[in-house]
Amino acid sequence: MRKNAHKSRKVRTGRDGSEDLLLAVTEIARHIQVLNRQAVREYSPIVEAILLNRSRDVRHIERTLDGLLDFCGYEPVVQLYRRLCRHYYAIDQAATVYYVNAYRELWDAEKSTVSSHKKAHHVSTPRAKKAHSAPSA
Repeated sequence: MRKNAHKSRKVRTGRDGSEDLLLAVTEIARHIQVLNRQAVREYSPIVEAILLNRSRDVRHIERTLDGLLDFCGYEPVVQLYRRLCRHYYAIDQAATVYYVNAYRELWDAEKSTVSSHKKAHHVSTPRAKKAHSAPSA
């Protein structure tokens, strides 16, 4: 059995450490690409099944949209997300608007920041908001 198959590489700082830093960043970017491709492989059949079966299972759709949102920096995932949003719009327009806005807040180039990413992930899903909101008088 191999221990620590992916050992962290120590990155030197200073003038002579720039090459190591570049290598470390390149490795991180490679891992992100691998994760993005894996997300497409895993979410594609889920989205296709929802669309093919014309599923109205709101929790399943929202759980899928929540998962896809994390990977929407990768165009094939964006396409899955959009297709699922179009399907969901016929079921719950307000919730779909929430997911479109969540996408825009996280991934639109002009607004994308780490703080908005954290904010979007701490906001409850539309179902949770409805369940916890007080009835209007």
